[in-house]
Amino acid sequence: MQQKKIIILGVDPGTIIMGYGLIEIKNNKPYLLELGVLKPGKVSDTYKKLQLIFNTISGLITKYQPTSFAIEAPFFGKNVQSMLKLGRAQGVAIAAAMRHGLDVTEYSPKKVKQSVTGNGNADKEQVMKMLQHILQFTEDPKHYDATDALAVAVCHHFQNGPTSTATKTKKAKGWDDFIKNNPEKVKKK
Repeated sequence: MQQKKIIILGVDPGTIIMGYGLIEIKNNKPYLLELGVLKPGKVSDTYKKLQLIFNTISGLITKYQPTSFAIEAPFFGKNVQSMLKLGRAQGVAIAAAMRHGLDVTEYSPKKVKQSVTGNGNADKEQVMKMLQHILQFTEDPKHYDATDALAVAVCHHFQNGPTSTATKTKKAKGWDDFIKNNPEKVKKK
């Protein structure tokens, strides 16, 4: 029996630079498909920027046929206008995903960093280095927005994969059951 292909599209929304990253999961291991950025900031018309974001997300979905869509939640800043613009960019990306029938999952920046590096306060370079280790790539992307988006996809995999603690804990009916379902977490003496 052939397993269903699992592809996750992660997005770091933005109206100046928007990052995206795609991973494929094979045997519960993530592999890099593509990462990059869109620069809607080069477009002066606000609504054309949003259209560009929608079309880019739609194009990535059409090309790669992801099974999951994950996006980073905006952090709360002091500049209301920036938050409004970021919220619009996020909303348009979500609308594109939903237009293609994908469920949407949102993660806070702290949750993404915690999931990928083990430290919710990790800096962008630490996140990138850990992604290079996890996904076995060596090039340094020009923009951290791309690796931030990739981190969202990897976070989604870690949170929802078949070996996630969230999934296995729900199935466990006690310590014996947990140990049986999680042999890799048992230390042998």
